Amino acid sequence: MRAVITYEGRGADVVRDALRPEAGREIPKAQVSVRGEGDRVVIQVEAEDTGALRAALNSYLRWAQVALDVNRAVTA
Repeated sequence: MRAVITYEGRGADVVRDALRPEAGREIPKAQVSVRGEGDRVVIQVEAEDTGALRAALNSYLRWAQVALDVNRAVTA
């Protein structure tokens, strides 16, 4: 199973830089890659089953939102 999330816009570089180190870590039943450049970040999750896919997506989307929120708070 695979899911690909693409975010384009302000802060994509912040999300990409924040999530790249996490993508290198081992996650049970899932593999994640984070790539992109400029105002674009692509998060790809491959998992053995829907439960692992859901768990990985929830984590990465939550971390992406935290990175955006912190960036907005710091630059405001």
